[in-house]
Formats: sequence, C-alpha cells, structure tokens
Amino acid sequence: MTVSSPVNAPELRAALLKLADIVTPPPPGWAPRTWGWAALAVIVSALAAGALLVWRRRREAERYRVEALEELARLEGRVAQGDTAGALTELPVLLKRVALAVWPRAEVASLSEWRWTDFLAARGAHEVPDRLANLLREGEYRAPATLAAQSAEDARARLGEARRWIEAHRVST
Repeated sequence: MTVSSPVNAPELRAALLKLADIVTPPPPGWAPRTWGWAALAVIVSALAAGALLVWRRRREAERYRVEALEELARLEGRVAQGDTAGALTELPVLLKRVALAVWPRAEVASLSEWRWTDFLAARGAHEVPDRLANLLREGEYRAPATLAAQSAEDARARLGEARRWIEAHRVST
C-alpha cells in the first residue's frame, strides 16, 4: 500500500496556492482622532505662547537693570585701575539713570540730598547704608580730590551697596 505524502496531495497544494501574505494595517497617524486631543493641543499651545510673551515682556522690562549692572561692573574696573574719584563721581549719576528708567521723570529728576536717599530707601529692599547715602547727598558738592582720597576698599564697598540696591529694588506696577 502506498501512502501519498501530504505535500503532494492536490487539495493541499491548491489550498496553499490560494493563501496570501498577512496584511498589516497602516501605522496610526499623528493627527488626533478625537476632538479632546485637538482641544488639549490648542490649550497647551496657547499656554506656551502666553508664557513666552510674559517672559519676553519681563526680560524687556528688566533690561535697564542688566545694563546698569554692566555699567557698575565698568565702574568697579575703574576702581581696580585706581580711578576711585571717577568711579565715585559717576555712581550717583548711574543710580539716577536707573531710577529714571523705572519711575516717572517728574517724580525722580528733581530729587536731591535727603529726598533722593529717602526715595531710594523707600523703593529698595534694604535701607540705603550711610556711606552710600552720604556720597549721594554730598558727592556732587565734593571736590574731586576729596573723592580721590577715598580708599579703593571704601569705593568698592559703596559700589557693592549700589549693586545690592540695583539688584533688589522694587518696581511698583
């Protein structure tokens, strides 16, 4: 008795010829399928755009502070080079320019002596130290030789006090 092999069976061969490869579905698209995901994308995009706008406005509003700190670093360099009189002469002018950049000119420009130091103290995070206050009140009346006689350490201390005020003053909105 001969047994036919299953591979040679005509029915099996016909069935194998009718088979097709497995069809894989196309990959899912990146577009959201429901309105909820689209709404979430719009909300997240709006929040990101709002945060970027707030950051940019704050950066623009604080640019005067960055420029003032750069100018103060230049004055510190002048002290290091031995020009204490020049640096101490320019320090009150720098603080006045900072105040004019933030507050109305009519409120700031006419201030001098005690009113000027009171203005700075009221808007700063700390009291204006006496050494800096004395320079601001009397600096414009002192002779350059008197300012040149100041030690570099004293000048650096006054510049440091001015730095603390520039970094920490409060701007009311």
